[in-house]
Amino acid sequence: MKKIKDKISTFRTTKTYAISLRLFVILLFFCASFCIGRFTAQMKEQLHPSAITCSSEGNWGLSFQTDGEPPIANASMEELARFDAYYAQNTTEKVLYLTFDAGFENGNTSIILDALKKHNAPATFFVVGTYIESNPDLIKRMEKEGHIVGNHTYHHPDMTKLSSLSAFEKELKDVENAYNNVTGKEMTKFYRPPQGKYNENNLQMAKELGYHTFFWSLAYVDWQENNQPTKEEAFDKLLTRVHPGAIVLLHSTSKTNGEILDELLTKWEEMGYQFKSLDTIK
Repeated sequence: MKKIKDKISTFRTTKTYAISLRLFVILLFFCASFCIGRFTAQMKEQLHPSAITCSSEGNWGLSFQTDGEPPIANASMEELARFDAYYAQNTTEKVLYLTFDAGFENGNTSIILDALKKHNAPATFFVVGTYIESNPDLIKRMEKEGHIVGNHTYHHPDMTKLSSLSAFEKELKDVENAYNNVTGKEMTKFYRPPQGKYNENNLQMAKELGYHTFFWSLAYVDWQENNQPTKEEAFDKLLTRVHPGAIVLLHSTSKTNGEILDELLTKWEEMGYQFKSLDTIK
């Protein structure tokens, strides 16, 4: 009887051990798979951030992973290139492309232009139609001092709600006409979607109309006129997140931008960056 009990006890112990061992092996396998997958994803982000494919529709968004390196965008450089669209340049060269969105004028644009002139820094001003009509002298100054005036649509609507080519074209064409009336010249066909809202249909229509679409890879919350960031808050974002090939988005309505731009450009120059015109990114 004792021998039978011993055999049963041994059997139970062996079975428990086998089950435990099997569970341990399964757990080890899942842990290893998870770690390998996580490591692979991290390496892909670090080595090839533009290769990560995300949704190419919606609101333009960025995820900053490492200071001094390009952010992960919600559309890759390769996806955008199919539509002659950009958010940064894939380069290790320390070059920056300065852009300003101008929806209205509140006294800061002249100060911004002064700083750009001091540093011999070309910029692109994406303007709405009413801005051109209300500020012809500033538009002429931009053009005279070597800046590009780009198209930010006439009424600044959500362009994803315009499904027809004719409606889409009118928003851009009316700005072109306003620019021609003021300068006597044809507008450079550079387009920035209002609020960064876009879809593939919009990108395709812009391309069919001969436009290049430009998003951005560096920006900060500077557009709230009555809640402007401090100098320290601006530098915290713009100096730590700057990276080679960045398309920088600033708003010309920002009082903070007017106050810091000269010093900001100096600091970027001290970091080894130079400024190039957006038409050289192609």
